[in-house]
Formats: sequence, structure tokens, C-alpha cells
Amino acid sequence: MIRKASLLLAGALIGAVAVTTLSQVPLRVSDAANAAASDTYRQLNLFGDVFERVRSDYVEAPDDAELIESAINGMLTSLDPHSSYMSPKSFRDMQVQTRGEFGGLGIEVTMEDGLVKVVSPIDDTPAAKAGVLAGDLITYIDGEQVQGLTLNQAVEKMRGPVNTDIVITVRREGANAPLDITITRDIIRIRSVRWREEGDVGYVRVTQFNEQTFDGLKRGIEETSANIGGDLKGYIIDLRNNPGGLLDQAIAVSDAFLDRGEIVSTRGRNADETQRYNARGGDLTEGKPVIILVNGGSASASEIVAGALQDHRRATVLGTRSFGKGSVQTIIPLGANGAIRLTTARYYTPSGTSIQAKGITPDIEVLQDLPEELVGRAETKGEAGLRGHLVGEDAEEGKEESGSQAYVPADPEEDKQLQLALDLLRGVQVNSAFPPVGDGASVPN
Repeated sequence: MIRKASLLLAGALIGAVAVTTLSQVPLRVSDAANAAASDTYRQLNLFGDVFERVRSDYVEAPDDAELIESAINGMLTSLDPHSSYMSPKSFRDMQVQTRGEFGGLGIEVTMEDGLVKVVSPIDDTPAAKAGVLAGDLITYIDGEQVQGLTLNQAVEKMRGPVNTDIVITVRREGANAPLDITITRDIIRIRSVRWREEGDVGYVRVTQFNEQTFDGLKRGIEETSANIGGDLKGYIIDLRNNPGGLLDQAIAVSDAFLDRGEIVSTRGRNADETQRYNARGGDLTEGKPVIILVNGGSASASEIVAGALQDHRRATVLGTRSFGKGSVQTIIPLGANGAIRLTTARYYTPSGTSIQAKGITPDIEVLQDLPEELVGRAETKGEAGLRGHLVGEDAEEGKEESGSQAYVPADPEEDKQLQLALDLLRGVQVNSAFPPVGDGASVPN
């Protein structure tokens, strides 16, 4: 999960630390502290010895910068699965993802047979206006052959400064010859929120929490409310397979449905590092019933939203147990050397519960019917299944949870979780064991 400083991924962004020495003030350091410092310096000397031996004796001449980066990353990844080193390029890519906008063409792409395939052009973007179609195979970018490039390399070439031109050559089914399409790059905004009307119910799907998420949610609620009018029964907020993102956006999305109360708290190593975030009032849905959909792929920021609305009994959580990532990462820039992502706190739901390695348990558990080829393979490991994860608070009692279904059918008609949510909002009697929508009561086993 990421937050900013505004990139608190989460916590405050940390820059350089200045150290001064006061020579007039005598300092007394205990023998134990001296011994610990001495041992640390011996270990650092060991690292230097190993580094020099690798440089001088390895079978091929290694790259010094890569050795150092690997050593730093090894130190960080040994802490937990979410701490890591980011090279300058990885740091830039992460900033693009969290900012939710970049200079580019406006196409969703994948790789097929060594070529870049257009999954779909995004509406009202340069690519759509230039006539790029879903299914087009991009064979050349500005005259350079795509074959041999990775998907990331190809995407990097298509992105660039706004108002610059790029020529892509596409192979299109039914066309006699490849087509050269000239496109002028523009600001592309990653659409993290999509919405539609399901009859008399507003459906809002949140795919990630970037800088555009709250604004997208607000537009989605306003548009569906206006389109449905007085017959509006309520809202479904779909957070399934949403991996998380910015903490401030998770807080803003939760606040959109609450008039008061705590949303989330974060607690670091020291008691004075605890931060609490509260709702500021103003329910965008004007009190309409809300159902939150979650599954094994709902992590981090998604769990903050589900946990806050569940604890306040503002929404009914439906689906399968969430991923269980209850930790906060801070992005610490290192100037020209990239950045580190460091776990600095755990977060807690309004009731004071840590979901680390446990996840959010839905009020109503609903399993999807799986296609035959996915039987036994549609579960995520969950946080508790990750090697080196932070231990949950109830670990000593054996309460860590691993594995939860994360399958969502492509056809809404086959989506049991969605269909049950629609029935509940419409007041259809489905099962007397299910709690009323908006009541956070647990379902009896």
C-alpha cells in the first residue's frame, strides 16, 4: 500500500539527515553500546571484503553498480515482502503509476507472439482519435522493429513528452498491408474507477488507488445517481482484485461514505508515531445502502476502505476474505540513486483491529462457481502465504489466514457475488441468515 507525502506509501517522505557534533559536551556511551557499534563495523568490513573478492575473482567482470544495488535490495527484501530498493527507472515508473497520468498515446496493450497487441484504445485519447483499433498488432515504433523488445521497453518508447509525434506501424486483420499511424502524444490519465448502472443500482469498480481515484469515484456516484434518479436502491463498490495504492486516496474514498468517526490509524515502532485519520462529514450517497465486494485479491488500501465501512456499519462487505496486507510502506527518495520502499507502520481499522496476515472477513461469504480448468487454482496465497511476512498480532494463537478465492467471472450474469449484492439491495429475500444491507453483523456459520 502506498501513501504520499503526498507520496506516503505511507508516512512522510524522508530526505537527507544532517548530523552535527558538539565537541564541548562529553558523551558517555555504555560498554554494551560500544560493543554493538564495534560488531556493526566488523560486519560492514566483512561486506567490503566480500565485495572486493567478487570484483577481483568472479569468473566475469561484474558491474559494480549492479552489485551494490543487489546488496541493498537483498538487505531490504530480507525484512519483509514489501520493502525493496527501486532503481531510478523503477522509481519513475512507480511515480507514473501513483500519479495516474503520463504523456502517451492512450492504449491498453499486451504482448502476443513477440508483438505488442492493442487490447483497447482508451476513449477520447490520441490513439482512439487516430483510428487505432482493438486487436491491432504494433510491429514498428518510429521505424524500430518491436520484435525482440519486452512489453515494458515497447511501452517506454510509446510514452514521451506531450505534443510530440510518434509513428506506429500496425498489422490489422483484413487489411492488405501494414498501416502507418501518426499520433500526437497527450496527457493520458489512468482510469482507476469505472461505473455503470445495473438497473436501479449504481455499480462502481475501483481497480487501484492512485491520485485520480477519489475524483473518479465522485464522478461515478454523481453520474449514476443522476441517470437512475429517484429509483436508486443503493451502490455496489467493487474492490475485488484491487491491489491497493495511496493511503490518502483510501482515506478519501472511505470519507465519501461517512459523516464522522475514525477511518484508519497507523502505528509505527514508537508510540509517538501513531497517526489517526478521521472522516470530515458529507456522505456522497446521502445515506443510500452500500455493499462492498472484496476477494482474495483485495489488498492494502482496499482493505482500509472495507474495514472502515464495515466497522462503522456503513456498508455490508460481501465476497471472500481479503488478502491481509496490514502494513504501510514509506517511499524514501535517494536523489539520483532512486528510492527505497520501507515498511514503517501497521494500520488498524476503526475498531483497533490489525488485519495483518488475517484479512477482512466479509459479512457475507460467497464463493464463485469456478470453470473446470480453474478448480483448485483460483486462490491467492494471501499475506500469510508470503515468505518473510510480518507476523500478525494473533499469530501465537494460530489465527493467521492463508488462501482465499480471487476469481471474478467476465460475464456479470455469472458473477454470483455481484448478483447476490444486487438482490440484497433490491430487497429480494435470498437467505434469512444474511444480515440487512448496511448492518455489520456477522453471518452465523
